[in-house]
Amino acid sequence: MLKVLFSAKPEAWAEYEVPLQRAFAAEGISADLACKHDPSEVDYIVFAPNGPVTDFTPFVKTKAVMSLWAGVETVVGNQTLTQPLARMVDHGLTQGMVEWVVGHTLRHHLGMDAHILGQDGIWRPDYPPLAADRPVTILGLGALGEACGHALSGLGFPVTGWSRNPKDISGIRCLHGNAGLREALTDAQVVILLLPATPATENTLDAARLALPAKGAFVINPGRGPLIDDAALLAALDSGQIGHATLDVFRIEPLPVDQPFWAHPKVTVTPHIASTTRPDTAAKIIAQNIKRGEDGLPFLHLVDRSAGY
Repeated sequence: MLKVLFSAKPEAWAEYEVPLQRAFAAEGISADLACKHDPSEVDYIVFAPNGPVTDFTPFVKTKAVMSLWAGVETVVGNQTLTQPLARMVDHGLTQGMVEWVVGHTLRHHLGMDAHILGQDGIWRPDYPPLAADRPVTILGLGALGEACGHALSGLGFPVTGWSRNPKDISGIRCLHGNAGLREALTDAQVVILLLPATPATENTLDAARLALPAKGAFVINPGRGPLIDDAALLAALDSGQIGHATLDVFRIEPLPVDQPFWAHPKVTVTPHIASTTRPDTAAKIIAQNIKRGEDGLPFLHLVDRSAGY
């Protein structure tokens, strides 16, 4: 029987215990799943960075660490973590992100705020352009970026995606590298950030790059806070270069009450709710990956330590 340690915040155990047990049973995995095990006997760790495990040295038998989170920036640099680390790539998390990104893109595209917030007796018969005339750029073409790109492309938006390495994705114009980043941003009317947080991606949207989209473009960031230079974004909003920024993630969370984003009329703050790991679907991914390991197959979604994701 496998020893599987669940290491996350205490209240998460109540959410995940039954889904994990069901998923293990569906995969034919016999496992002793618990929040406490002798570290020297643990075969797998189901892990979240806000859990009790920070030193992986005692887990000498552990075959892999299965992250419950898509982002791994807070653990990938842990020098004690020498075991394979798999990040969460989950249908529920992906679908949630698609719905949030599409919703906020359509909000800006259709100009909904003028009618939702402008109930002042003024008749505003302004027609938005069709989606085909609203170019969208997505920075980051991992599972989330690709899924959001397909959804927006399906609605008629011309979608350009940028990634560090070359990709070929049906329905999305794919660019890569420094020159590709400049081209992807130039004249974009909506810029969506879905990159991981690494030293290489910090301040991807700096003052110079914020000047590249079409004047009045919308910035939507459900990725990671450090992807944007905050001061440069505020300056671009004040000048009108950026028309509005919808931000779900920040360098400090919760966002401090005195942070200028809260009061800025061209900023929408959402409290890191774009998507989350869903226990039912995430449990199935973890069970399937453990089954692969026990069958001698390569683990899926392994983190590249050198790249940081």
